[in-house]
Amino acid sequence: MSLISVNNLIYYYDGSSEPVFEGASFSIDSSWKTGLIGRNGKGKTTLLRLLTGELDSGGAVAANMEFLYFPFEIPDRSLTGEQLAELICPAAEQWEILRELGYIGTDCGVLYRPFSTMSGGEQTRLLLCLLFLHDNAFLLIDEPTNCLDSAAREAVAEYLERKSGFILVSHDRDILDRCTDHTLSINRADIELVRGNYSVWKENYDRRQSFEEQQNEKLKSEITHLKAAAQRSKNWADKAESTKIGFDPTKVEKSLTRRAYIGAKSKAMMKRAKDIENRREAAVEEKSKLLKNRESAENLKIPAITHKSEVILTLDKIVPSYEGEPVCKPVSFSLRHDQRLCLSGRNGCGKSTLLKIICGSADISYEGNIYKAPGLTVSMLEQDASGISGSLDDYAESRGVDPDLMRAILARLDFSRREFLSRIENYSEGQKKKVMIARSLSKPANLFIWDEPLNFVDILSRIQLEKLLSDNSPAMLLAEHDRYFCENTGTERIFID
Repeated sequence: MSLISVNNLIYYYDGSSEPVFEGASFSIDSSWKTGLIGRNGKGKTTLLRLLTGELDSGGAVAANMEFLYFPFEIPDRSLTGEQLAELICPAAEQWEILRELGYIGTDCGVLYRPFSTMSGGEQTRLLLCLLFLHDNAFLLIDEPTNCLDSAAREAVAEYLERKSGFILVSHDRDILDRCTDHTLSINRADIELVRGNYSVWKENYDRRQSFEEQQNEKLKSEITHLKAAAQRSKNWADKAESTKIGFDPTKVEKSLTRRAYIGAKSKAMMKRAKDIENRREAAVEEKSKLLKNRESAENLKIPAITHKSEVILTLDKIVPSYEGEPVCKPVSFSLRHDQRLCLSGRNGCGKSTLLKIICGSADISYEGNIYKAPGLTVSMLEQDASGISGSLDDYAESRGVDPDLMRAILARLDFSRREFLSRIENYSEGQKKKVMIARSLSKPANLFIWDEPLNFVDILSRIQLEKLLSDNSPAMLLAEHDRYFCENTGTERIFID
């Protein structure tokens, strides 16, 4: 057990005038199970790279242990699991490896198969087991559940519940609640460390946000009143000052002592005005200290067009196939114009294939029948974001959507001016996914089809999207494994075998 300390960390990306971290300081114990959260693009992965020494921290990071980063870079994907074990944890005994694979619910057969032939879930579970077998290492686990199905997520969660001594970057609230005992949050203005899991952090965060909002409204009202009082006092002082030298003999008494009286009155009025102005400036300064970490969670709007038909889509015993082999058992369901359906099932069961068939993909063969309402307009969000590039305006134009509307949606999903000026290929994976979400939401449609929309997307943006779907009730068909998201949006689930 030892301490990992970060003191006055300052870091800039090359060519950027805005710091990623400025004066950040915190300390964590190496025995903790720490969750690392924050908006996309706020520096979570950068912080992990600073801890490993891949990026120069300028001496701000102090630790006397080895850091291992997940996902581990595989030098040769043709290596078997057993060969990877010899490479990553050469001191581990075979019984230890088999024990860890049993803990994470993975068949020992992965040891004798090439890494490239394993599913995403098998690759993730194998690497986690091997990294935890590495002696005297502190693990930096970066989004282990992206692209994993519900069963694989459950296996990873159960495994991490048994472990300690790691930092876990994840946007899955269920896994953060189950697997962490401390939360490190990268906020807008600082880095905050909370003792407790995500739900504890969120409760504290909501309470602080509510208090600061109340204080903000109170100070705004006080500033308005003080400004009006200062102006009145200034007007009174100016009026008194104007009668010091001369006065209207028809309205003012011709007393020799009146000029001194007026001067004293004018001075008092000016002093009062100055005191009120000082109080107002103090209130403004106090107000400026509030809401620095307030996350913009403005409501999104969706250009959904309700179709006149009650039922807009029906699948009747659809069985997709590749090279003559069926991908899944027959799938049948109907979708109403105000309904949201979520396709669930293991990776490889055919969820994405079904969505592509519905969208009219011509290169996938299938049996069964699909019935669409006449004139049905579909907005599709693909799973893979790796192919998008160029400027935001070019991307919007190529997809036939309004670039101004797309930018407005991205602004509400926490895009900064710097990100608007950057090219899409330089974005993080979460930011790329937000671009695709904004593009889909910018297209007026009767039906939105989203294939795993939340991979890499931060928690606060997920909450915004949940509220969007709950408030607007668009017709939607999606494949998603985030349990909180499916429950909070009220989607009905269809399980694919």
